[in-house]
Amino acid sequence: MDAPDDVRMPSADPVDAPEPDREAVRPRTAPKGTSGVSADVTKRLRPRDGRRFSRLTLRVMALSIFPVATIFGGLMYVRAYERSLIETEVTGLGTQARMIAGALGESTIPSGLPDEKTLNVTLAQNVIRRMLRPTRVRARLFGRDGKLVADSRALLRPGGAIRQEELPSLAGRGWVLTKLNQFYDWFFYLLAKGRDETPVYYEKPYESATDYPEVQRALLGDAKGYVRRTQDGYLVLSHAVPVQRYKTVFGALMLSMSSAEIDENVRSVRQDIVQVFAVVLFFTVLLSLYLARTIAAPINKLAATADAMRRGKPRSVVIPTFIDRRDEIGDLSAALHDLTNDLWDRMDAIERFAADVAHEIKNPLSSLRSAVETAAKVKDPEKQRKLMAVIEQDVKRLDRLITDISRASRIDAEMSRVNVEPVDLRKLLETFVDIHETTREGTGGARLELKLAPRGALTVRGHDDRLVQVFGNLVSNAESFSPPDGVITISATPSKDRVLVMIEDRGPGIPESKLADIFQRFYTERPSGEAFGQHSGLGLSISKQIIEALGGTITAENVYGADGKVRGARFLIALNRA
Repeated sequence: MDAPDDVRMPSADPVDAPEPDREAVRPRTAPKGTSGVSADVTKRLRPRDGRRFSRLTLRVMALSIFPVATIFGGLMYVRAYERSLIETEVTGLGTQARMIAGALGESTIPSGLPDEKTLNVTLAQNVIRRMLRPTRVRARLFGRDGKLVADSRALLRPGGAIRQEELPSLAGRGWVLTKLNQFYDWFFYLLAKGRDETPVYYEKPYESATDYPEVQRALLGDAKGYVRRTQDGYLVLSHAVPVQRYKTVFGALMLSMSSAEIDENVRSVRQDIVQVFAVVLFFTVLLSLYLARTIAAPINKLAATADAMRRGKPRSVVIPTFIDRRDEIGDLSAALHDLTNDLWDRMDAIERFAADVAHEIKNPLSSLRSAVETAAKVKDPEKQRKLMAVIEQDVKRLDRLITDISRASRIDAEMSRVNVEPVDLRKLLETFVDIHETTREGTGGARLELKLAPRGALTVRGHDDRLVQVFGNLVSNAESFSPPDGVITISATPSKDRVLVMIEDRGPGIPESKLADIFQRFYTERPSGEAFGQHSGLGLSISKQIIEALGGTITAENVYGADGKVRGARFLIALNRA
């Protein structure tokens, strides 16, 4: 049990110990948990005010843009739409080729035996040109021997063929638009090149059926469609059908066309997607920047402020609270603000404690030094004996003072990590009174009287060992002021959310002006006749420290009689109910 507190007289010879310099007493060693961390890592962990872009901002933007970019990447291909257009065009070419082949079979093959019949090339050329003039489809007619006999884009002559190709429009699009279209074609060509295995289209000066597999199939009586890709990345669609009469094949007709219209349709769809994506991306970036700024900026400000405080800046550096924000960041800033205030209060308490310790130890040390110096000069044995008694008393006082200071420091550290649990005050007080009464017999000390409420739970949130220590300190203090064979009353009464414990004595009471001061460290006020220096003045301070750490309160007041005179002192402890 801790030594009882002294509560009636202030210590003599107060010394105003200078406040220690906070920078001088600041520990220079690495804080706990950071030992072994290199300087580079520590530097990286510090907030960087000059950083151009916050990493949190970049992450928020990346997370916001990623879904949009994913959708964009998936839609950029538009493969299903493109395939459906290609299949439709190839099917249409096949239908058109069968119609033209039927017309050629009826009009360009003369009557006679099948082996003696041949295509009328001139008539076939006229038929092909007339039927394909309004379209962009190219028709090539191959004879039974596989030679090219007619081409809708060439004028065949004995000396060769003159091809007819449409020239691009002379109307300029502008340099910027041209470059954008070139980049568009190059980009999507790269996308298609890496994943497309379409055969490459080559056109020889003198073509034959062996150059086209679909024509070879058509000469055998089978219709076949084919898709090729030019070296520039454009598609060439073709479909070959046999030209026959009465199931006899006289040649093969191949219709082909460029994918210009398909590419234009796909380009239009893709451009619409790109435009929508650009608009969505623009607003996504703006919203991401706004969201990141509302998150990253206050967090970075909090980190910079905390780092400034860590670097030993003055107390003018205050953690911002962001009171206008009603979200988790506002709660975090408020919690950090309260935490720093508690830390400052803690540092102030430590500094005051150090100053108080220096003051309290200085008094016995001064007396001890004076007695030692005097004893060395005094030759009278009787005076030397008295001086030795003073020295012994000062040494005991120092030992008691250091012991109580060590206990107070240990209590401070233990209460910061104590586990609060339900404590039955009824059982605890009954056991405490029984032990006290058993040990009191024959000592002539004050008698304890226990008054507990007959109804209502007296279970509180606390720690049984520390509560026993508090009750012991208060009872010992009350005993020192109680008359011989006096009575000390302990009562406990439950309320709505608290339990009130009262300890009353029948002593001289407490001066009204000192009711708050008695809980200060090293404050002593003892009964007259008691030897000086018997108590350190830490008992009530430790009791208050324990009660407040448990979430309760402790106060002191005087007990008045009917005549208005002080009849004793009363300590009131309020603890939270479990």
